[in-house]
Amino acid sequence: MQHRLLHENGGQRTFALVLQTGDEAMDCLGRFARDNRIAAAEITGIGAFAKVVLKYFDWGDREYLDNRVEEQVEVASLTGDVALAPDGAPSIHVHLVVGKRDGSAMAGHLGSGHVRPTLELIVTESPAHLRKVRDPESGLALIRLET
Repeated sequence: MQHRLLHENGGQRTFALVLQTGDEAMDCLGRFARDNRIAAAEITGIGAFAKVVLKYFDWGDREYLDNRVEEQVEVASLTGDVALAPDGAPSIHVHLVVGKRDGSAMAGHLGSGHVRPTLELIVTESPAHLRKVRDPESGLALIRLET
């Protein structure tokens, strides 16, 4: 993974991240957020994966189900955020839509994705921190805006 600071102003930083063949996307994003002390940010991106695990939250069972895609796919849309988890560590939350060879699409939370040949990401940090709190109904850590 390579990254470069593109812009910085008033506590807001914008980075470009370029992942290469073999990089695992969630691992790279987590490492980047920790190393750069990112506590609140927006993530967008495009690229492709050799294989990807999309996750779907099953409300009834209160757990994520894996949808494994074991083929080359194009990242048609990737959007996400960084917020602080209840333990204070950066938490990465990414949704994406991938396109398959036949033109069909699949979508979900990004569980893991092995890049091939590239994944190009823009991470725009916010000067205000976001914090996640454990939601008792779902069991998920969700962003709660402080008033």
